Amino acid sequence: MKLYVKAAVFTLVVPGGFGVLVPALLVRGREPADGALMVLAVCLMAIGAAMYLRCVWDFVVFGKGTPAPIDEPKRLVVRGLYRYTRNPMYVGLITLIAGWAILFGSVVLAWCGVFLFIFFSLFVRIYEEPHLSRKFGAEYDAYKARVGRWLPRFFHR
Repeated sequence: MKLYVKAAVFTLVVPGGFGVLVPALLVRGREPADGALMVLAVCLMAIGAAMYLRCVWDFVVFGKGTPAPIDEPKRLVVRGLYRYTRNPMYVGLITLIAGWAILFGSVVLAWCGVFLFIFFSLFVRIYEEPHLSRKFGAEYDAYKARVGRWLPRFFHR
């Protein structure tokens, strides 16, 4: 039960801050889109949130850890959405922010999503992938060879 609490606290503070609180503050007072744009935006937000939450579940249940770097999974998580992309949590958060940007027609939020993606890309390449390679060795290297960093690989060699 302790892992669930830690994962929930991390989720409320970090992704909750960047994926909900900051966007809500940036668009306060603005009218949301209606019609098809609203449907698209809400769908993206729901998909992004669901992606993140599914990944947290897999981290806690299968990986025996949390998304927080100080309490990372003890096992390499290669199930759920991690079968299709190595970074579904980040993809989910960017998708959520894209939904916010569309819902409120916010160029600022769109740019926030772009900069967040650049940050995630650098973090993954500079820290996360080398760290996981050291920690999980050949298991992670084989996983990297078969699963795309951001998008699914539908065709394997």
